[in-house]
Amino acid sequence: MAALFPLPSLAADFVAARDLPAGTVIISADLRPAENTQKADDPSPFIGLETRVTVYEGRPVLKKLLRVPTLIERNQIVRLQFRRGEVYIATDGRALEDGSAGDLIRVLNQASRNTITARIQPDGTLHVAR
Repeated sequence: MAALFPLPSLAADFVAARDLPAGTVIISADLRPAENTQKADDPSPFIGLETRVTVYEGRPVLKKLLRVPTLIERNQIVRLQFRRGEVYIATDGRALEDGSAGDLIRVLNQASRNTITARIQPDGTLHVAR
């Protein structure tokens, strides 16, 4: 005898109010409550996130389709900062990876041509990891 278990709901509380190309940062006007939703929760957890892929109008907006916005893109020239006690060094580098605030990425130091690891700050600067 086979046991039947309920499948998890694939329905989303919100759908795209317009086509959202990959890389779009979500604002409240981009979402509308889904028709089959009993109650639409607050859309604020989606606001400010970036789409990983294109989400077409009327399609569900799922958390797995979103990410924290990318601040640094591969090959972008960035400002590197190093601080230890009284010592402060700032120089330019080239990002070798994409990244968001808080991510550790590899960066090519333009002056020394060495590859280092740095953490992306919310303002877009990178602090050299120790």
